[in-house]
Amino acid sequence: MPMNEFDYKGCLAFSLAGHDKGRIYVIIDTEGDTAFLSDGCLKPVTAPKKKKLKHLQPVKKTYDYYLKLFDDLDIEEGHMPTNEEVARAIKLFKRKGKEED
Repeated sequence: MPMNEFDYKGCLAFSLAGHDKGRIYVIIDTEGDTAFLSDGCLKPVTAPKKKKLKHLQPVKKTYDYYLKLFDDLDIEEGHMPTNEEVARAIKLFKRKGKEED
């Protein structure tokens, strides 16, 4: 199933290839077959990492799902996440995964 550039904006995704293999990011934007990724720390929202979509494994939940779970935030259409929001969503995703094991 090919990844559509509109389907994955805001999703969490694991890197499948490269020196960052296994690392989780939020897909900030997409352009053609390229995704722009942020982890809120090493790759901030203002300087995202570029990676081909085929080298990513998207997670079904989006970063705003995790923010809404704990902060009851109202994420509006077109909202650009902050570094803190991205880092918090990734942290909550990791914590939730450990709880389910």
